[in-house]
Amino acid sequence: MWDPALYRAFASERARPFFDLVQRVGAEDPGFVVDLGCGTGELTAALASRWPAGRICGIDSSAEMIESAVRMLTTAPDVGAGRLSFALGDVRTWQPDLPPDVIVSNAVLQWVPEHADLLVRWVSLLAAGGWLAFQVPGNFDQPAYQVLRELTGSARWRSQLADVDLNLQGADPAGYLDLLARSDCEVDAWETTYLHVLQGEDPVVRWYRSTGLRPVLAALDQREAAEFLSDYSARLRETYPVAPYGTVFPFRRVFVVAHRS
Repeated sequence: MWDPALYRAFASERARPFFDLVQRVGAEDPGFVVDLGCGTGELTAALASRWPAGRICGIDSSAEMIESAVRMLTTAPDVGAGRLSFALGDVRTWQPDLPPDVIVSNAVLQWVPEHADLLVRWVSLLAAGGWLAFQVPGNFDQPAYQVLRELTGSARWRSQLADVDLNLQGADPAGYLDLLARSDCEVDAWETTYLHVLQGEDPVVRWYRSTGLRPVLAALDQREAAEFLSDYSARLRETYPVAPYGTVFPFRRVFVVAHRS
């Protein structure tokens, strides 16, 4: 289960890569824009501002996230000016009612095994001249993710967490470029490592509690979850020391914008 409030705790840090991605989309006046994995919907609403004549639709598999997004529309009816909607759906099987001019997917595909095939499918769904833009974390070799893998595979936790699927992280930009260029797209692919300065106690753990730790904690009872978090927190404090101005948290992301010919 996704927790919208917990996810919003780092809203500004999570929003920055979204805007860095979307600014590279060259669509001038798209009629239909889809945000696959829209979460709480605030960033989807920004697409309605970016393209004021387009119909914007957000899709997410989390009922909690969609409920939060719809509530936003209810409390702020001027957002999207009637052009913005949200629906529950699985990005893996999603089928549009007409070819979209732009598909955006922000930090979603790391949860989808073998998403290379899905990307090729999404390109095939685009209207002629359409755009696909996505970004995924690329932190497989970073300390927070390494510690998570080590703990879940340790003797203490192996039996309880053997069947838990951690998110897969993204591939290298060059791999995505090759994949989508072979699908008749002009591709812009790059990577950025953000140096987030986080505040508060154990901020890196709080960050991962809303994302990568979700399947782990869901597989444990309350006592076990508290113990796991204690172990994880202790290890990360050594890796991410607190400075007078906060905790520096490097976070690598991979970006791709593909323009269908």
